[in-house]
Amino acid sequence: MSITVRAPAKINLHLGVGAPRDDGFHPLTSVYQAVGVYDDLTVDDADGWSVDVSVSDWMDRSHVPLAGDNIVDRAAALLAAHHGLAISGDVHIDKAIPVAGGMAGGSADAAAALVALDRLWGANTTDDDLLALAAQLGSDVPFALLGGTALGTGRGEVVEPVADAGTWWWVLVPSPIGLSTPEIYRHFDRLFPDAPAVPPVPEALLAALAAGDPYALASALHNDLQAAALDLRPDLQLLIDAGEAAGALRGVVTGSGPTCVFLTESADDARETAAELRAAYDVVLVTTGAVAGAHTVTYV
Repeated sequence: MSITVRAPAKINLHLGVGAPRDDGFHPLTSVYQAVGVYDDLTVDDADGWSVDVSVSDWMDRSHVPLAGDNIVDRAAALLAAHHGLAISGDVHIDKAIPVAGGMAGGSADAAAALVALDRLWGANTTDDDLLALAAQLGSDVPFALLGGTALGTGRGEVVEPVADAGTWWWVLVPSPIGLSTPEIYRHFDRLFPDAPAVPPVPEALLAALAAGDPYALASALHNDLQAAALDLRPDLQLLIDAGEAAGALRGVVTGSGPTCVFLTESADDARETAAELRAAYDVVLVTTGAVAGAHTVTYV
């Protein structure tokens, strides 16, 4: 048996960050959107267990952890323990989601692994249990299962779909140099020692999504971590300025960065903005959202 599951990248339309809790996690209020940049995970029957990765030609494969340190290994161990099963399968991941780019590529792989291995092992895990296991793997993993557009609370792992009437066109510009998520949060804490205990829900942004209004959405995009990312990487401000000068309605850092995302009014506008950015940046992607979460694409 061979099963391929496709899982999307996420961008943050809103990321509100609170002061660290007693357990060290930051409370988050996030609006996620799944966009059409994907990792494909294929698992085949095998007596043993292995994980291999191939990446798009613009990525550095050495940045992807393997040999027991991949989140896919942890997903397999968690699912197997939940059902009392032995871990088995040959896994291959085709990565197109930027690595260490703030787009939850590792979380997408974990979600894909949960779905694929559940099918391979015939475990028949309930949706609620899959989401609970996903939450143990990381804050973004439950959303990678759900997809679409959703509000995330807690540390981001409690997700619920939100009304979204739009088809949104995005230009994405990843960076060849990653940013450390823990360092971004540490720097946020230094910059904002008076962060609220619980970040508020972004009502204006949710209204813009429900109305399908790109101009209202552009004005409502927000990321509390952006100041920390720009402070550590001033070149990202130059990129945001360049994208907006090229016609984007708005540019922001997504997640903990360093990928910058640009909202445009239409597909044609996205292509025109991307064409201008490609004169100065090696990798510029055009995509749309919202798209489905982790889902099976082949099952043979």
